[in-house]
Amino acid sequence: MLRPRITPCLLIHNGGLVKTVRFDEPKYVGDPLNAVKIFNEKEADELVVLDIDASVRGVEPDFHLIASLAAECRMPLCYGGGIKTPDQARRIIGLGVEKIAISSVAVEHPSIITSIAAEVGRQSVVVVIDVRRRGDDYEVWTHNGQRPANVTLAESLREAGTRGAGEIVVNSIDQDGMMKGYDLELATRVRGMTALPITMLGGAGSLDDIGRLVEKCGVLGAASGSLFVFKGIYRAVLINYPRQSAKEELIRRCLPPTAGHQ
Repeated sequence: MLRPRITPCLLIHNGGLVKTVRFDEPKYVGDPLNAVKIFNEKEADELVVLDIDASVRGVEPDFHLIASLAAECRMPLCYGGGIKTPDQARRIIGLGVEKIAISSVAVEHPSIITSIAAEVGRQSVVVVIDVRRRGDDYEVWTHNGQRPANVTLAESLREAGTRGAGEIVVNSIDQDGMMKGYDLELATRVRGMTALPITMLGGAGSLDDIGRLVEKCGVLGAASGSLFVFKGIYRAVLINYPRQSAKEELIRRCLPPTAGHQ
């Protein structure tokens, strides 16, 4: 049976691996390359690495770090941070990265999605949309949640689809680092707004949280940072990932036998 993807999401800040809470209070949790080695051993489905400094500081992607990560990584790798041009995207794919993630530039200048997709292929373009809840709706923010984008979630999803994105990651700023579960209402809305493959990010504190997301929305990607870098109620730093048997049991429990996957 085909199944959802369970994806660790690693954040790079000042060259180190960090975890944030609601896009603030970055806590150092280790060396990115060491984390990749551990996720290799644990056979993670794929890996997302986001440099949270690059776009805010207006600097280029760290190509040296990207090359090191790609050389070490034995699973599909998605990298984001500072990517603003098709040339940068092509260079990153050429280093051995399977997908590139764009966020602020994709929301503010959607035409770049088309240009990058033409350069590296639609299947390699992931658009990350960061949102905050406001009343009964969700607002899109950019630059690590520092700037309101003044576009709706529906508009951002529609632009990503029509401009050539291959996949969408929707990140809940409110749930980031809280480890209290995904925003299931947000996930349900996103599921109904786009036919593109979706990954939800923000809030997972246990495999049961992933199970509830899958039960609510069917087959999609479930990404998390805190769940895979912390352990226990005191949040001791420990890189971890569920065993294959635990993943299969989760899928068996949460999906009907006829369910497919993206």
